[in-house]
Amino acid sequence: MWQRIFALAIKEFQALLRDPKARFVVIGPPIIQLVVFSFAATFDLNHIPLAIYNQDGGQAAQSLVARFTGSQHFEIAARLTHEDEIKHVIDQREALMVLHIGPRFEQDLDSDKPATVQLIIDGRNSNTAAIALGYASSIVADFNAQWQQTHHLAAPPSVIVSRAWFNPNLISRWFIVPGVVGILMLVVVMVVTALSVAREREQGTFDQLLVTPLRPVEILIGKATPGFVIGMIEGGVTIFLAVHLFGVPFEGHIGTLFVGLGLFLMSAIGVGLMISALATTLQQAVLGVFLFLVPAIILSGFATPIANMPPIVQDLTLINPMRYLMIILRGVFLEGSSFDSLIDEFWPLAIIGLVTLAFAGWLFRHRMN
Repeated sequence: MWQRIFALAIKEFQALLRDPKARFVVIGPPIIQLVVFSFAATFDLNHIPLAIYNQDGGQAAQSLVARFTGSQHFEIAARLTHEDEIKHVIDQREALMVLHIGPRFEQDLDSDKPATVQLIIDGRNSNTAAIALGYASSIVADFNAQWQQTHHLAAPPSVIVSRAWFNPNLISRWFIVPGVVGILMLVVVMVVTALSVAREREQGTFDQLLVTPLRPVEILIGKATPGFVIGMIEGGVTIFLAVHLFGVPFEGHIGTLFVGLGLFLMSAIGVGLMISALATTLQQAVLGVFLFLVPAIILSGFATPIANMPPIVQDLTLINPMRYLMIILRGVFLEGSSFDSLIDEFWPLAIIGLVTLAFAGWLFRHRMN
């Protein structure tokens, strides 16, 4: 039995790696996508175009403006002299934000009155606007704290002191790159496994496979082996690049991570083989992969928290293997999660893998009969 499975697995590797285009698809695009996505997909904003409308001109106002100009997040796009110019720079997208300092700013500060600073922001992209507003609010808060200290003013009754665990500087790349690793593994494994049987049907070699002594379960294992091996290699390479190229900290144990990757690959291979068993052409297999990939990624918590989704959708994510992989990747990378703490993620992946592989085996037997 194992000799037959080994022979089929070798045949699958040869069919996959004999074609130069197939070799490039398996190796090249995932590495390119990891580099491109990790640099391009970021929640950090730098060089935000800022317009300054300073009606005060005093030392305090200049000090506040200097904090904005000295920040890496803001770049002065215009200095306004009239209020009518605010509408123009926002409408024409010359500035994302306008800092308006009123004419009595320093006078109100010296008299211990509330000094108003107006931040006018382009809200057409609400996510970008919220991030930019957070940066600006932090700068104004730092200015207020320094002004109170240097002028010996009474401290406010309560002060918020924030401290971020696991990602002290809130670098979005540390959050995104581990997720990209999981997405690339899913894409590669799904393509390799979902196209295997469909490719043989189009080439007319599947009938030859049926007359061999191989049983359906042996065909299933032989077809799954290349996807599992390639997925593990792909995962190891992308994890190495994530740590050494992008500087994402790896706080956990590599063995714990690879246990999670192995269970996830079982689930992904099971789904891929189900699609491959149902598809009769490569076009149908590609469409099936696409129909699975998009919801799996969206419902994985890669970009949006699952807790913010409607309750029905949250229940639907329980059958999505990507949901559990995202928790494992980010937990091992950033939190240093132990094996015991991830048990609740491991056993659902194991169940999903067993169910999908069993169903794929049933589909193979049904199609063969």
